[in-house]
Amino acid sequence: MPRKFIKRFMPDHEVIKRQKALKVFGNVLYNPNLWCLNRRSAAGAFAVGLFMAFVPLPSQMIMSAGLAILCGVNLPLSVALVWVSNPITMPVLFYFAYKVGAWVMHIPPQPFHFELSWDFILHQMSTIGPPFLLGCMICGVTSAMAGYFGIKGLWRYSVVRSWQKRRSR
Repeated sequence: MPRKFIKRFMPDHEVIKRQKALKVFGNVLYNPNLWCLNRRSAAGAFAVGLFMAFVPLPSQMIMSAGLAILCGVNLPLSVALVWVSNPITMPVLFYFAYKVGAWVMHIPPQPFHFELSWDFILHQMSTIGPPFLLGCMICGVTSAMAGYFGIKGLWRYSVVRSWQKRRSR
């Protein structure tokens, strides 16, 4: 069952409650629905976590926690899924998002070279910023939908299969 598989990788909720970065949420973290793992909360957590993985801001985990609290989905799972975009995979994911945005906007991809200056950042945000942000939005929504419906389907398949095994015994 997906629940047993997912629970193996989830951190303890007491450890998460003690995280200093999550203290901004106060007593809301004591809501038991945020720690429950069922089909609805797991699918919603996948949607929240995978969407927030494509947000190009450094506070992805905190924003994911806030969105999980607002949506009432599994908090540890949504925060953990943000790490799909870790420092190793982030360049590939964000380059892909830029290419998607450029393709949708019918803009030829711009050559990229990095310089460490404020003028460079402002210039790049005016040229590659719009297709990059659009691509991040498209990839985030697409991956959130795929994660949501994928987990719902996988969970349903697992339940049906366990019932069939039980019936055949």
